[in-house]
Amino acid sequence: ERYREYWQEYLAMTRRKGVTEQYAKLEMRRRHTLIGAMMIHKGNADGMICGTFGTTALHLHYVDQVLGKREGVNVYAAMNALILPDRQIVLVDTHVNENPTAEQLAEITMMAAEEMRRFGVCPRVALLSHSNFGSSNSESAKKMRTALAILQERAPDLEIDGEMHGDAALDPALLKSMMPDSPLKRDANLLVLPNID
Repeated sequence: ERYREYWQEYLAMTRRKGVTEQYAKLEMRRRHTLIGAMMIHKGNADGMICGTFGTTALHLHYVDQVLGKREGVNVYAAMNALILPDRQIVLVDTHVNENPTAEQLAEITMMAAEEMRRFGVCPRVALLSHSNFGSSNSESAKKMRTALAILQERAPDLEIDGEMHGDAALDPALLKSMMPDSPLKRDANLLVLPNID
């Protein structure tokens, strides 16, 4: 009975995109991410884990079709958390946006910081780059500077600095030797990458 309910609702959601009844039935039988997304949509689940098989784009396709973005959000992003013996580090965006704009990076950073707070972790953000505090004027370095300016305006309470090298982000003594007035008081735990590479 639930299967019928799920494929019918999926068909209604995607009919304008050319999904047929036969295809909706087939997909609802074989796509675990689609089934999980529909379970969340219908209130039968609070969350799901996916990705053991298939690509990020494939999984995101079904999540987008069924759940979509939260109101006010314009971009999807991946967030990876490393739980290490002496620290936790979150990296964004590692799988979704090939070359996000400064605006997208700002939105991704704010969403990641919000998720970290939900886990009880205070975010300390480093905007990473091959450029270290203006040592380059490449497009990606300028993009990270623009993202910093956007974030300072939209999230003034966020502990953030950049653009910087990864070693400066993770070593507070090195950071202080280069930038004594850095707003980062400790090592960064949210590393924002300029592109998917």
